[in-house]
Amino acid sequence: MEKSIQNSLCFGLYEENQQVGFARVITDYATSALLKDVFILEPYRGQGLGKWFVEYILEYPELQDVQRWMLGTKDAHGLYRRYGFKNLTEPEKIMMRLNPNANQA
Repeated sequence: MEKSIQNSLCFGLYEENQQVGFARVITDYATSALLKDVFILEPYRGQGLGKWFVEYILEYPELQDVQRWMLGTKDAHGLYRRYGFKNLTEPEKIMMRLNPNANQA
């Protein structure tokens, strides 16, 4: 996890000195970005912070030239649809490979 954070554009959400949210973006700043690991701590959910946080990330100045955004979500499809995310139109064109030699987190 530490290596993934070092190689990502990371965002933290804080109340005073306590971190209450986190997200990271893997990107080349031009053609694509992958939004990952978005979370808000349970006591802070339901207050609109997730919506604000995603909007803040998508409007972040350094990311305005990104042509294509992607993400994976288990249960927040409605949240991300508000910001233009859609199901893949051609999922058969997307492939993945798991490295059998890497730690799978």
